[in-house]
Amino acid sequence: MLLKNKYANRSKISEAKFRQIVKLFALDLNATQISLIVNLDRNTVNRYLMAIRERIAEFCEQEAPLKGEIEVDESYFGPKRVKGKRGRGAGHKTIVFGIVKRQEKVYTRIVPDCSKSTLQKIIKEKVDLDSEINSDKWHGYNGLEDMGYKKHHRVDHGKDEFVNGKHHINGIEGFWGFSKTRMSKHKGVNKKYFYLHLKECEFRYNYRNEDLYQKILKIVRNNPLFLS
Repeated sequence: MLLKNKYANRSKISEAKFRQIVKLFALDLNATQISLIVNLDRNTVNRYLMAIRERIAEFCEQEAPLKGEIEVDESYFGPKRVKGKRGRGAGHKTIVFGIVKRQEKVYTRIVPDCSKSTLQKIIKEKVDLDSEINSDKWHGYNGLEDMGYKKHHRVDHGKDEFVNGKHHINGIEGFWGFSKTRMSKHKGVNKKYFYLHLKECEFRYNYRNEDLYQKILKIVRNNPLFLS
């Protein structure tokens, strides 16, 4: 039986039950924990959680370009070590490029490689030209000045330089740590759903000082879930 629910089309649960799921999701409980509390089948709960993550991902992608003090970096998610493979993007790891505005928001994107053309295309799309960019010495960041970014500062991790005055990428590295810690709590994330979990981490980081429960309800109310 389908129930009236302004947050989800073709819903089989009431609005009150849905809000309960969202509240527990906002508290970062997993599907198994939520199913026990709301007395619903785990698979049913998981369907709603995945649908919520899809709306969160769509919301994050629509965010305006970042402007101000910016940090850029890449990180690698997956097996800790693949025998015989070293370097950026080694083995079967998923490569993620990140941009953070200090003390505010982060934007992430899964990328096929760390080439100059790949990274700089995203920077051009997501970073305002008047921004001050901080990066490491990776050659993928060479030539940002020629693109119009006149303020580009670099730290040389290869020489154990991690902070040079106010120039560093500690903010984005902090986000990497936050994301990997969160995902490890779920005992690994299926690669098929990695993007949605990554965007969930992005969302939680960006709105860490807000009421996530109310924020999620507003997003879903404006764009209701569709459950087939």
